[in-house]
Amino acid sequence: MDTKVTPSASLPVDRTYWNPDVDNALLCIDVHQETHDVKTFTFVSRDGKHIAFSAGQYFAFDAGPHGDMETRCYSISSSPLRPNAISITVKRVVGGKVSNWLHDNLAPGAMVQANGPLGQFIRPARLDQKYLFLSGGSGITPVMSMARELADTALPVDVIFLHAGRSPGDLVFRRELANLATRLKGFRLYFLPETLTGEASWPGLSGRISRDLFQLIIPDISGRVVMCCGPAPFMAAARKISAELGVPTENYIEESFDGAAIEDPPLRIIDQAEHKSFKVEFSKQSRTIDVAPDQTVLSCAKKAGVKIPSSCSNGLCGTCKSKLASGTIDMKHNGGIRQREIDAGFFLPCCSRPLSDLVIDR
Repeated sequence: MDTKVTPSASLPVDRTYWNPDVDNALLCIDVHQETHDVKTFTFVSRDGKHIAFSAGQYFAFDAGPHGDMETRCYSISSSPLRPNAISITVKRVVGGKVSNWLHDNLAPGAMVQANGPLGQFIRPARLDQKYLFLSGGSGITPVMSMARELADTALPVDVIFLHAGRSPGDLVFRRELANLATRLKGFRLYFLPETLTGEASWPGLSGRISRDLFQLIIPDISGRVVMCCGPAPFMAAARKISAELGVPTENYIEESFDGAAIEDPPLRIIDQAEHKSFKVEFSKQSRTIDVAPDQTVLSCAKKAGVKIPSSCSNGLCGTCKSKLASGTIDMKHNGGIRQREIDAGFFLPCCSRPLSDLVIDR
């Protein structure tokens, strides 16, 4: 006898999708403690929309105490093949205004404002591609999204996943990754705690990444696409080692929101007429600074002690987004601002150079 299967009446047949140009309200539905100082927050669209994104992308969240909110970028850690919800995994940072507020205050039922998805940290998708996922600390979140996506596709993979942390107790997603490695053929997992503090028995590797380590566990690294995310020193070491072992530049892809070092581009030779500084006024702070044509507004503002929230420093995250009250700028962004925002007079100081005197509503 034939059995006819019909979809459940409770499941939507036609679900509308999140529109990054107009949607920004997310409802928190779950908070999960991952480690002693890391939590995962899961959100759904306030309007019940599916959220389409690529593994490796992030959202820029407006969060913090009422009246004193700031913008922070958090990579999505969930699989893009489960678009009914998104998750971010956040480490509590000592002195961090937003991370501490999220850990101490955000609970299921709370609404937050977030813009996204954003970012270009996306793996090249080829069925025969071999990958090396490298992560340090909370930098695991975007590559965890990639690993979860690969698991959800149920297709053959060739992935080496190396995750480094301070100690075994700091290894985020430790149990889930271990389980994934047991059931996903072609997925090899290595944990690399720097110290073995708090672990009675540790059967694996320990220490820091090195050329010798890579040669031992990734002998075919030159034939892999390397996806790397973590603290700046970790990525600098990974980048250097990968290059020494033959990874082509185009096959080394990294992501970082470390905005600690904001530098101007190398000076170029300009004539005397061009070599003038423009006055840049920050109206709400009653500050005016000089910015040369070869300097970004953000770099000079930081050096002068002007307060502008920032994260990526290269036009990706949108954290420093500001309203330009008057003047013209040369902005070369990388997706951190939408055209409708530009049309409304907003710009990104981190990737903008003045073409005239400016007045900024900050």
